[in-house]
Amino acid sequence: MSLTTPDKIRSLQRKLYLKAKQEPRFRFHQLYDKVWRDDILQHAYLLCKSNGGAGGVDGTTFDQIESAGREQWLARLGKELHDKTYKPDPVRRVMIPKPGGNGGERPLGIPTLRDRVAQTAAVLILEPIFEADFVDEAYGYRPERSAQDAVKGVHQSLKDGYVDVVDADLSKYFDTIPHRELMKSVARRIVDRQMLRLIRRWLKAPVEDRDERGNKRMTGGKRSKAGTPQGGVISPLLANVYMHRYLRYWHQCGKGEQYRARIVNYADDFVILSRGKAAEAMEWTRQVMTRLGLTLNAAKTCVRDARKQTFDFLGYTFGMKVVYTGNGCRRMDARPSSKSVGRVKRKLHDVLRPWNNAAWPEVAEQVNRVMVGWSNYFSHGTVYYAYRAVDNHLYDRVRHFLRRRHKVKSGGTSLLPTGKSLRSWGIVRLLDVMRSRRQACASG
Repeated sequence: MSLTTPDKIRSLQRKLYLKAKQEPRFRFHQLYDKVWRDDILQHAYLLCKSNGGAGGVDGTTFDQIESAGREQWLARLGKELHDKTYKPDPVRRVMIPKPGGNGGERPLGIPTLRDRVAQTAAVLILEPIFEADFVDEAYGYRPERSAQDAVKGVHQSLKDGYVDVVDADLSKYFDTIPHRELMKSVARRIVDRQMLRLIRRWLKAPVEDRDERGNKRMTGGKRSKAGTPQGGVISPLLANVYMHRYLRYWHQCGKGEQYRARIVNYADDFVILSRGKAAEAMEWTRQVMTRLGLTLNAAKTCVRDARKQTFDFLGYTFGMKVVYTGNGCRRMDARPSSKSVGRVKRKLHDVLRPWNNAAWPEVAEQVNRVMVGWSNYFSHGTVYYAYRAVDNHLYDRVRHFLRRRHKVKSGGTSLLPTGKSLRSWGIVRLLDVMRSRRQACASG
């Protein structure tokens, strides 16, 4: 959601946030009438359009909506919401590769654009209310917070001596959130019956799947008892609301002091960083998650001593490492994980395939988008070795790509003698990015 929020909507959100912050037990009513307000639907539409994404089961695209008339389309949606005749369409399920390149897949639910806009409108109203409740340890899908902030939080805790780590993994979190318990968490703040009914309908929306032969198959619907589709606009907020139950209970029970521990949470990923009490914290967490209807993955959840072992979190690897700062001392380090380096190499490989027939400036732009985007996130901690590995891979891929394109029989070194020669072809090198950052920091 990168578009500037209109002042009228921002004012409403501020009022909702302040009311929720000042009165932690207040339950909000008369929210549903805000969802179908013209300005909110208009802004929700623009947010969805800016985020892009594939169409849902009806195949409708933004271009089709614009051609037929955006105002009329929004007016119809607003009327359905106003008249309470709105019913969500089935969610189209697709399988996408799991991060890490291990060959696994995970389901992604894609709502129709109509449902996406309606969900975004609801999020504009609901998010400020729940944002007032969320604890500082939660970073996922929240305004002015990011995964990199969570990474910095973990790194700082390690440097502060919280080195006994519970590396936690929840099994299929989004797919197993119990609807009944989730709605209880929502109803703790929302008493508007129409708004609760709308959220329940999204949770109960049928899921359209396809079998191996391509035949349509419907699952879920009114009989479904758990899950909120990854890919739905409202799903991250609902996932945060339910995870907040665990985080709030952690605080209420004083477990941070008892286990001398800190938690860093991003959506369904979290780590507990302790001073000697990690095993007890893990067992307590397992019991609480079971009561919440969730499951810690026994094969992946473990206790690690960060002084002797490493662990991965949000694409980074954490642990002790010799850092060459003149005295060769060892310190708690954060660096891009080998899986993250492997993923960006595969992306570059996909861009620089032989059958990419685009003009070279366009190919260079595609490569630079990958490089700059990756370096913007992986800019914390020790990045030199990862950057160098990616640059070396990029040099080889570009050299072979140009050799084939220009029909050079040699290894292509005449076109690209060294890695530094990438600059003359308009390619961004990560080591150059790193040096530019250091110079910028030094100068101001």
